[in-house]
Amino acid sequence: MASQSQGIQQLLQAEKRAAEKVADARKRKARRLKQAKEEAQMEVDQYRREREQEFQSKQQAVSRGGVEMGPPVCMLAMGSQGNLSAEVEQATRRQVQGMQSSQQRNRERVLAQLLGMVCDVRPQVHPNYRIAA
Repeated sequence: MASQSQGIQQLLQAEKRAAEKVADARKRKARRLKQAKEEAQMEVDQYRREREQEFQSKQQAVSRGGVEMGPPVCMLAMGSQGNLSAEVEQATRRQVQGMQSSQQRNRERVLAQLLGMVCDVRPQVHPNYRIAA
């Protein structure tokens, strides 16, 4: 009987050691995951800073007139903010003027066509109408 209880005690101790090893392995895995996550976040932050710095330098070059990169490359890469808004405004004005002139040219013809359609009423039975029998 003593050997049985001794065997049971050994099994319990072995199970306890195994549970401790599993818990330690889980803790190590959690630490490694946390460390990897922190390293990845640091890399992302560094990349973001580099890209932001690159953007700021390009934007400053554009605002100075493309001194660092030369006008053609700079204007193709970023565009000038002042010129861009002026170009958009000018294009909008041209479109509005075109629409207004088109409206003036076609006004009489459209009015005559509308009045002709409204005043020329031809009563007829709709094709979907069915006489109840």
